[in-house]
Amino acid sequence: MFPGTLRTSRRRALAAAAALLVVLGLLAWWLVPFGRTSPSGELTFSTGSRSGVYQRYGVLLEKALAESMPDVDIELRTSEGSQQNLARLAAGEADFTIATADAVATYKRDGLPGAERLRGCARLYDDYVHLIVPRSSPVKSVADLRGKVVGVGQPGSGVRLVADRLMTAAGLDPRHDITPVPAGIDSMPGRLESGGLDAFFWSGGLPTNTVRELSERFEIRLVPLEPELVGKLHATGGSTSYYRSAVMPADAYLKAQGGVPVPTVAVANLLVTTDRADPALTEGFTRAVIDSRDRIGKTVHPAQLVDLRTAVYTEPLPLHEGARRYYRSAKP
Repeated sequence: MFPGTLRTSRRRALAAAAALLVVLGLLAWWLVPFGRTSPSGELTFSTGSRSGVYQRYGVLLEKALAESMPDVDIELRTSEGSQQNLARLAAGEADFTIATADAVATYKRDGLPGAERLRGCARLYDDYVHLIVPRSSPVKSVADLRGKVVGVGQPGSGVRLVADRLMTAAGLDPRHDITPVPAGIDSMPGRLESGGLDAFFWSGGLPTNTVRELSERFEIRLVPLEPELVGKLHATGGSTSYYRSAVMPADAYLKAQGGVPVPTVAVANLLVTTDRADPALTEGFTRAVIDSRDRIGKTVHPAQLVDLRTAVYTEPLPLHEGARRYYRSAKP
């Protein structure tokens, strides 16, 4: 072979090798998250009542967070629910929490302390409103609660917020037309079973274990919340626009429903933080929520409904910058 031919072949080989290195470099850059360091520090996650879905979800999410962010110490704090969760977050007593969209909108509308600092990380799953009565109860609608002893949820809960609004929409005064009992899901089923309550409201993911267990030991019925109630809620404007008509599937509580779907009201849950949260920590937290969906969903069924395509819609809150980074990097 002539020297010129050898030089040409060598140059071509070197050029091909350089091109291959460039391609491999680009591929590595795409596949390997260079520069992404595991966040460190401490965070407090405010959940919900001990027997509610928020707390069960929080316990399982804590395990997922510990795996994905091993240098972060995580503390779970139980709470009365959405309203207390938001107050804790705004006051700096918690770093992340879950709250219903209507509770968030109400907190902002009322201009409560720290409202302007709230930020969204993810839209999670929907809460479904339950109105539960003994099967033999004459109550067929919300309006029939007049004169009854009714569990309305704890003062700081999203249950209390939606219960009062539904009764008002049905023409009842929640303070005077019923006897309200400010109790949570940990005690209301037992009170209904013992005759201490005529009915109780609950708002949670499907199924809520406490309600399912009650239905298996005591004959209960779910009172329909008809679509016209949602229309009346929407007519009042503001944060009530976050409620939507929904149907409780026939098998949500088989014994209570007898295999029949029940019309109800639903509202989205949001993962919430504040503008104080570190972007890297928020990005890691949001990633863990999405990545752990299927694993957590085997135990807490509502978690199966967390969807990357809809998680980004956190109205009425703007996205936190850390969450925005995650969604930009994630590939649906």
